[in-house]
Amino acid sequence: MNSGDIGEKNSHKKIPGLPSLNGLRCFEVAAREESFTRAAHQLHLTHGAVSRAIRMLENELSITLFERRNRRVFLTESGQILFRAVQQGFDVIGRAIYELHKQRNDASLVISCEPTLMMRWLIPRLSDFHLQHPEINIQLQAGGGDVSLTPGIDLAIRRNDFIWPPHYFSSFLFHERIGPVFRSTERARMIEISDQGTVQLRSDIKLLHTYTRADAWQNWAHLTASRLDGMDSHSYEHFYFSLQAAIAGLGVAIGSWYLVCDDFNSGILDAPFGFIEDGSAYYLLAPESFNDSSSQAKFYQWLCSQGESCFNLEVR
Repeated sequence: MNSGDIGEKNSHKKIPGLPSLNGLRCFEVAAREESFTRAAHQLHLTHGAVSRAIRMLENELSITLFERRNRRVFLTESGQILFRAVQQGFDVIGRAIYELHKQRNDASLVISCEPTLMMRWLIPRLSDFHLQHPEINIQLQAGGGDVSLTPGIDLAIRRNDFIWPPHYFSSFLFHERIGPVFRSTERARMIEISDQGTVQLRSDIKLLHTYTRADAWQNWAHLTASRLDGMDSHSYEHFYFSLQAAIAGLGVAIGSWYLVCDDFNSGILDAPFGFIEDGSAYYLLAPESFNDSSSQAKFYQWLCSQGESCFNLEVR
């Protein structure tokens, strides 16, 4: 008997070599988005690079994967078969890498957090977490808005001002509370008392806006039935900059309680109108649920305790 015949029938037959992973990745994204342009944007490539990669893949396989008509692309029957297989393959690879990452860094957490929240609230409190859990190493990455929980990111802290993928595991942290803030030493220049004895913003002050929360002032005015007509304004690129401008005495900014509570309680910032919930909230996002004894659970429990501590601080 020929030893090559031992085993499952046809198991000795040579399997054709796999095409390049780059070509398969470009194909998977283009098929999912039904657009080479959107695939190029998502992969940070040019449209031409994506088109060439897919053309090379088609040539290598001797198969037409897309029908191109009217500046749109549609999967052929062969393309649909490959698309399903590639999606399953990348999913298996991604999960395997995630598990390997978890095993290698069981006591390490990579956390993506909105930059202003990270700088003004999370980092100043991390020493407390390290005292409670010295065995857990925290690595921070700045990131806002839409988040991709890749194998390199364990958790993300985000405000729910966008829709995250439904398969993400999300845990509520705390409600967002907002209010006008300004440098305490500028109080007389920023507010006045009306004839009815109520506190109101002076009409000649400067409202500090931010492009990352462009509707913050309008939301506050709507929630409090306040009028902002005719007031001068200045816009900053980032929320953090508008708060720093308020600290510098350049005007009045809309502050999130969790981002200004330290400056408020140290007497640097004043908030004569207090803070009101704006309908949004912060959440901790994870690629999947975690058990109560995990590093993720310990970090989540600590975040909740810190949020509750801030919430219970008396607003003067």
